Amino acid sequence: MATISTYNFTIQPQDVDFSLRASASSLISYMLNVAGTDAHLKGFGVDALQGQSFTWVLSRLAVEIYHQPKQYEDIDIDTWVNDFNRLSSTRNFRMRSGDGVAAIGFSQWCMLNMETRQVVDMNLLKDVYERAMVDEPSPISAPARLREIEPTTTYSRPVRYSDIDFNRHVNTLRYIDIIFDNVPLELIEKNNGMRLDINFIAEARYGDTLTIGSLAEDNVWKFDISAEGKRLCSARLEFK
Repeated sequence: MATISTYNFTIQPQDVDFSLRASASSLISYMLNVAGTDAHLKGFGVDALQGQSFTWVLSRLAVEIYHQPKQYEDIDIDTWVNDFNRLSSTRNFRMRSGDGVAAIGFSQWCMLNMETRQVVDMNLLKDVYERAMVDEPSPISAPARLREIEPTTTYSRPVRYSDIDFNRHVNTLRYIDIIFDNVPLELIEKNNGMRLDINFIAEARYGDTLTIGSLAEDNVWKFDISAEGKRLCSARLEFK
C-alpha cells in the first residue's frame, strides 16, 4: 500500500485573474498536472501507456474551491489513488495554502485505445495499481451524474488549434474556461467558494463546431456543450 504524494508549487502571474488570485481553471490545472506527474512517477503515466497505443482520458471531475490563493503564494497539493475497477480509476486532490485547505477534488479516469477510441479494461494495470493504492477516503463526494438541460442561452464556436491537447481532442481546461466565460463577472469576483461538477461524455475534435448551452438557477449555473448534435460535456457550477 502506497502513501499520499505531495507536490509543491508557487502561484505564477499567468495563473491569476483580475483579482490577482489564482483562477478556478488554474487551480484545476495544477491538480491535473499533479495527476500526470504522479502517474508518471508510479509507472502508469501517459508516456508508459502510449507505447501500447493507450492513453488516459478524464471522465468525471468534482472540485470544491474554498479560497483562491494569491499570486506568488506557495501551495501544496496532496494526491492519491484509492479506488479502481475494470472501467475507471479514482484520483483525489487536496490543495493547501497558508490559509488552510484551498480546494479539494475527486477525478475519475478511464483508459482509451488511441486507435479505436474505445475504453480499455483497467485490469491490464492491476499489478501497478495495487502498488499505488492509498488507504485514504476521498475528501469530497463523487462527481454528480448530470442530466441534459433545456438551455436558455446558446452560442457556437469552432474548435481551433489552441483548444486541443495531446489526445487531439478539446482540452479539459478549455471546457472549464468556456464555463467560467459564461458566468457573470460579479459572481466570480464576490464568490465565497464554489463547487464544479463536470461529466465528459464524448470527444470534440479539431474542426468541430461547439454549441454551448447554459441555464441559470439562482446561484447555480448548468451547462451542456455539444457538437453536431452530440452531447460532449455537462457541467454544474454552484457558488456558495
